[in-house]
Amino acid sequence: MLVPKTITKAARSSGVIRTISARGYARIADTKVAMSQFEQEKFINYQRIEDNLKIVRDRLQHPLTLAEKIVYGHLDDAKNQDIKRGSSYLKLRPDRVACQDATAQMALLQFMSAGLPTVAVPTTVHCDHLIEAQKGGDKDLPRAEEINREVYDFLATCTAKYGIGFWKPGSGIIHQIILENYAFPGGMMIGTDSHTPNAGGLGMVAVGVGGADAVDVMANIPWELKCPKVIGVKLTGKMNGWTSPKDVILKVAGILTVKGGTGAIVEYFGSGVDSISCTGMATICNMGAEIGATTSLFPYNHRMADYLSATNRSDIAQYANTFRHNLTADEGAKYDQVIEIDLNTLEPHINGPFTPDLATPISKFAAAVEKNNWPAEMKVGLIGSCTNSSYEDMDRAASLAKQALDAGVKAKSQFVVTPGSEQIRATIARDGQMEIFEKINGTVLANACGPCIGQWDRQDVKKGEANSIVTSYNRNFTGRNDANPATHAFVTSPELVTAMVFAGDLRFNPLTDSLKTADGKEFKFKAPYGEELPPKGYDPGMNTYQAPPADRSNVSVKVSPTSNRLQLLTPFSKWNGKDYEEIPILIKVKGKCTTDHISMAGPWLKYRGHLDNISNNMLIGAINSENGKANSVKNLLNGQFEPVPQTARAYKAANIPWVVIGDENYGEGSSREHAALEVRHLGGVAVIVKSFARIHETNLKKQGVLPLTFADPKDYDKIEPSDKVSIIGLTSFGPGKPVTLRLTKKDGKKVDIKLNHTFNEGQIEWFKAGSALNLMAAAANARA
Repeated sequence: MLVPKTITKAARSSGVIRTISARGYARIADTKVAMSQFEQEKFINYQRIEDNLKIVRDRLQHPLTLAEKIVYGHLDDAKNQDIKRGSSYLKLRPDRVACQDATAQMALLQFMSAGLPTVAVPTTVHCDHLIEAQKGGDKDLPRAEEINREVYDFLATCTAKYGIGFWKPGSGIIHQIILENYAFPGGMMIGTDSHTPNAGGLGMVAVGVGGADAVDVMANIPWELKCPKVIGVKLTGKMNGWTSPKDVILKVAGILTVKGGTGAIVEYFGSGVDSISCTGMATICNMGAEIGATTSLFPYNHRMADYLSATNRSDIAQYANTFRHNLTADEGAKYDQVIEIDLNTLEPHINGPFTPDLATPISKFAAAVEKNNWPAEMKVGLIGSCTNSSYEDMDRAASLAKQALDAGVKAKSQFVVTPGSEQIRATIARDGQMEIFEKINGTVLANACGPCIGQWDRQDVKKGEANSIVTSYNRNFTGRNDANPATHAFVTSPELVTAMVFAGDLRFNPLTDSLKTADGKEFKFKAPYGEELPPKGYDPGMNTYQAPPADRSNVSVKVSPTSNRLQLLTPFSKWNGKDYEEIPILIKVKGKCTTDHISMAGPWLKYRGHLDNISNNMLIGAINSENGKANSVKNLLNGQFEPVPQTARAYKAANIPWVVIGDENYGEGSSREHAALEVRHLGGVAVIVKSFARIHETNLKKQGVLPLTFADPKDYDKIEPSDKVSIIGLTSFGPGKPVTLRLTKKDGKKVDIKLNHTFNEGQIEWFKAGSALNLMAAAANARA
């Protein structure tokens, strides 16, 4: 592939490093474009993709999807890697790692345990999860900085010590910061947050993982991923009127459900793609996490190039233009499944409550509210979050708010706005959207996650009081936003949220219904309008970035030995080489069990760096099949029903290992590896379920826990919580080789059940060593 000399000259003028050959052309390898303005000596490696794909094409002899191009382009060993969708385990070399502050604590503590001097790939940490929403950004941010000072000090010193970029509190939400500064077409990134796929809006394969996976990449170990299938979503027509990018993914979620994307990358293509803005594509990819997809992405196009240029990365746009042949799918590429959506006829959707895949078009939503007896009054409307906080989102929402203001229509629900980043906050403050939100009595929160992840000190309803809220967020599991299990949370676009705030009623359809003005006149909204990019350019706002120092030799990492928020890790014990015999079931979980059920967020976020303290929330949200209650299981040592963590600690103190029995799609939701770490820390050895969500299954393996599945899902019903269980076949544990679960009933009767697993040889070594980190540390010690 040749790069014209004119392009390289233009790029040089913008500060990009170039090497020109004597003929006036540069090979891809000779063209050096910095990954970001913060990493001028780290370059985009399109040559590796080009070289790998030449090998892969020769081997596979078929057209490639875009997902395949990027994934296979990052293979560690393209020549010898087994490549088969849905079964092969690929060893990959991601370009970068991103961590948010809640998960970064444990990831960095694990990295410190590995004994390495610096990270092997560009890595960033973003402080966005620990800021509680109370009164507004100007008050909430200083309060969070004081409350979380020791955690922020740890993160600031640890990132400085190990060569990691640090985004301070108030910077913004990790995924918005990544899109604005680090994502690039054709790149591969892993991030310790499940909505990392947001970067797919810039054509990047960005995958949410647990902290242990991030540690592997930071330690220069290939990252392992089961070769994903590829689901194609063909978009035709054109985005128009009230329909927004959010409606695309809400529709897809309704089709695929919360587990329909498991093990697959969702790839969008078709003529309709070009009608969606870059940030709109990011919205769609972001919420792909709600269907269990490995990631989602769009092909490179002019909308991405425009966004790159607007965010001071025109050099990357120019470079991507020359590499376009590998930034779109090949003609004739085959998908494992294809979904078609006509944007011309796509209706705005509202999804929920209690699950993000219950999709209802706006024209049928009022009837659904009545039929299901959902609380019709809309208490609060919330816009923003990592999913919908772009300039375009804010501008379209503000256009509706201004219509109502001009007509004299007042908001009837509370209105809450979360800017996605300091850059967005500063830009909408300059351009007037924030003033409009404030005039309708909107509360502008800090540039952080806030209510989206449960960081919301909500005061307007009592816990247990049934009520409805409508958000532009991504998740709406029970209790997710406000820790109130009776809150009916619905997910939609910022536009619909904003319009519905003025009605205060879920049954209001702004496309067809009218409101009354103060003087009794009829008012009907016109379709929203918003600029894709700010006409005056982005205002960067305050500088909130801390680069690692050039000399890191004297940096000391701050961890107090008496802290109740940070705790240095001690290695887990190795497997003893024997089968587990006659051990108890801690809990047989009934129904949906997300990572929020296993390791709640909200007030527990403050303990993300202290494994023992946060383990007090282990499985307290899971429903026990024995009594239909949460956080109440029978302690077989005393016969009493006790809290789940208390019972687990009793077994651990008595040196009794235990197992968890679970239902379908166990561990769906956030990437939080604490849901696996806590089980391991309190003595769990296996989690046995009908099926797993991808990230959680990997997280369990990384910590030395056995994630096992029933060969026949109906065998779940054969298990009683009082059974003792044995796991037989571990002494000959091997890839593809089932093990046996032997139940010992109260009357002494034995029942054998076949269990499957997805361990490969390398993962079995994690189990034997006690954890992947143990194996890594042993290798580091051997090299030393």
